Amino acid sequence: MTISDPKYQDGAPPEPVDLPDDVIISSDTRREERIPPGQSRTKKWPVLQAGSVPQVSTDQWTLTVDGLVDRPLSFTWDEFQQLPRVKVFSDFHCVTKWSRLGNLWEGVSTKTIFEMAGVQAEAKFVVAGGYDRGWTTNLPLEHFLSPDALLCDLHDGEPLSADHGAPVRLIVPLLYAWKSAKWLKSLTFVAEDQPGYWEQGGYHNIGDPWLEQRFGSDSIPPGYDS
Repeated sequence: MTISDPKYQDGAPPEPVDLPDDVIISSDTRREERIPPGQSRTKKWPVLQAGSVPQVSTDQWTLTVDGLVDRPLSFTWDEFQQLPRVKVFSDFHCVTKWSRLGNLWEGVSTKTIFEMAGVQAEAKFVVAGGYDRGWTTNLPLEHFLSPDALLCDLHDGEPLSADHGAPVRLIVPLLYAWKSAKWLKSLTFVAEDQPGYWEQGGYHNIGDPWLEQRFGSDSIPPGYDS
């Protein structure tokens, strides 16, 4: 059988073993049961987004970091590539009930950006903005600063595709995948929570897959397709 999907995983999912010493291993991959309640494993990497896929070249791409910071930042692609790099092995769980196990991400740790910007003590949340028509999602700093969270440009050793958020996307493995903002354009540190696109539409404000925090109420939001 020929599989045309270049991200198809043949056989058992990758395990957090025999990895190079420089790879950060997400804590969830060490669970005896790696698939959260209500989820099922996919061997593919499905493509989901609200609306069309923005085409952002590396020549066009910039990232701004602002809000409650001592040092507002702006990176071009070349400047971003000069930052210290990390690799993260993690699972990836979508609110629509699929899980892709054993991903190897590479990019820049969220902690590096946090420290470079000098985030002020008043900041308790970060708002991640994308190139897709002002889309945003919100994160408490404790999740943004998780050891396995990063600004990612490589997946399984290859550049991200536009469908999956190229040139750079946020990856926050311990939360549902909509919190891992695609086509990352900005990070704004704020004192008070500012729910983003999906959160305003009825999705949960945190999105912990192990607690099945899919929605903000018992009502299923319009447009949800499991």
